[in-house]
Amino acid sequence: MPLGVKIVPQNNQGLVETFGKYRRSVTSGFHFYIPLIQKIRNVSLAMEPKALPNYSIITKDNADVSASLTLNYHVTDAVKFQYENTDSVESMAQLVRGHLRDIIGRMDLNEALGSTAKINQELAIAIGDLTNTYGINVDRINIDELTPSTAIQEAMDKQLTADRERVAAIAKAEGEAKSIELTTKAKNDALKATAKAEAEATRTRADAERYRIDTVQAGLSSADEKYFQNQSINAFSNLANSPTNLVVVPTDKVSDLGQLPVAGKLLKKGADL
Repeated sequence: MPLGVKIVPQNNQGLVETFGKYRRSVTSGFHFYIPLIQKIRNVSLAMEPKALPNYSIITKDNADVSASLTLNYHVTDAVKFQYENTDSVESMAQLVRGHLRDIIGRMDLNEALGSTAKINQELAIAIGDLTNTYGINVDRINIDELTPSTAIQEAMDKQLTADRERVAAIAKAEGEAKSIELTTKAKNDALKATAKAEAEATRTRADAERYRIDTVQAGLSSADEKYFQNQSINAFSNLANSPTNLVVVPTDKVSDLGQLPVAGKLLKKGADL
């Protein structure tokens, strides 16, 4: 009986079928089989990527988002992968979609959009080891995109614009308030400095006046009677040179006026009038 030759590539597993029924598994390498009776089917054990197309998910607050994710898997049991499921990869993809829909369905929109890492982690835990069911192990899951609907995006853009304008208005108001505060402080400091300078000047003038008074009082306390008489003569001389025709003198000095040249000059002027 003629024999056929089958080469199973590296990182593949060969499934030997006799009259369409699985008989045994062979590793990579060179193998013989009986044509028409037997067949060797190759199953790749290498890691493969799987991109799941966008599909709609409703969040807890009834927002419609479109999810897109990529996963990497590899076959761990070639027999289960090939014979126990019509399409193990599609079955695995449907399971991933179902768990993703359940996880995001328990979140609000804002929480879902900001928690992709958390969703990836929960999804990996939910899927677990699929070897017993599909002969597949999911090595990595990554959510590429969570996109809200167009209407929600427009509403979010409006809200974001309003928030930015509110923050800008608050910042402007705070800036103006700070400017007013600084201006008021500067004016108050200037007023305080001016008042302090005026107080110092007043204190200086008062000290000078006090010194002058103290000096005069000290001089007067040591002056004798002749000093005061000389002051009286000077005063009468000033009066004589002035245009006034009325002089007020102490009564106790009236008898002495004739003895003063200045008083005589005054009396002479009065007689001529």
